[in-house]
Amino acid sequence: MTPPSQQTTVRTSQGLTSFERPRAIDTIVYGGLVAGLLDVLDGVVIFVAQGRDPITWLQYIASGALGPEAFSGGYGTAALGTAFHFLIAFVTAAVFYEASRLLPVLYKRPAVWGPVFGVAVYFFMTYAVLPFTAIPTRPFSLALLLNGVLGHALLVGLPIALFASNSAHPRRKAI
Repeated sequence: MTPPSQQTTVRTSQGLTSFERPRAIDTIVYGGLVAGLLDVLDGVVIFVAQGRDPITWLQYIASGALGPEAFSGGYGTAALGTAFHFLIAFVTAAVFYEASRLLPVLYKRPAVWGPVFGVAVYFFMTYAVLPFTAIPTRPFSLALLLNGVLGHALLVGLPIALFASNSAHPRRKAI
């Protein structure tokens, strides 16, 4: 049984609902892994739909650190891009985990707050992180913006929030 300090109890119309705190391993490792996998697959699908080599997507991620040279690095830079991508996914899940410890509503309402978190991650990465990397600038594309926003809402934020919520194991109590 989880100690009371690790639980949050909420009064609802059906009685009291007790939520344990999300487990870090479920939220960070599993949530980050699934979000990273879904997001990288989304990028690969977009690149293939544009008639580009999917390896270029992973090299694009590596170009954040290596600059344009990443595109001539073959599978090595694609592997580095993959590692960077999953590192970012795990850090993103860790941020959600820590935020949900302060704001339990994040894991209690994952269908609402997961997508909101994912959209926030997209805008943070796009406008606060990427400008400080060596990634080559791209012209604006409404289609890529919409894919980025929707993709991060449904493929990044939502899975992380669902893993956090599922690991909290709500338990009903009669009043």
